[in-house]
Amino acid sequence: MERTLVLVKPDAMQRGLAGEIISRLEQRGLRIAALRLFQMDADLARRHYAEHEGKGFYEGLVAYITASPIIAAVFEGTGAVEVVRRTMGATNPAAAEAGTIRGDLAVEVGRNLIHGSDSPESARREIGLFFDESGIQSYPRDLDRWVFEAPD
Repeated sequence: MERTLVLVKPDAMQRGLAGEIISRLEQRGLRIAALRLFQMDADLARRHYAEHEGKGFYEGLVAYITASPIIAAVFEGTGAVEVVRRTMGATNPAAAEAGTIRGDLAVEVGRNLIHGSDSPESARREIGLFFDESGIQSYPRDLDRWVFEAPD
């Protein structure tokens, strides 16, 4: 099963949307493998957003993600990265399709509610920033056979 990192960002937490966001991902059939509520510090924020260092929005991004508690989660499932990305919608909520988290619940790109890894490689790196392997639980669910096809 593929894993991906999801962050429920400060704006979602402040608006009381954490349950809605997590529920939408579970309704797609993804399985929660780890979940953590905490206040991100600037050091972790800078490591997480390292690829944006030097860009005009970088300092604002660090200030934003550290402004309120967030939820970090690991979701697993077949094609988990792509499933989360499609469920989130476009980064700019104004361009996100209706039915997606951002398309239904967000308005501005700087307040887009959720982060999801953009590739399996990024997912591995990002998960390692937020979780020790011992904190991630892979487990079978009885309904998995109705969500995931058995591998050949």
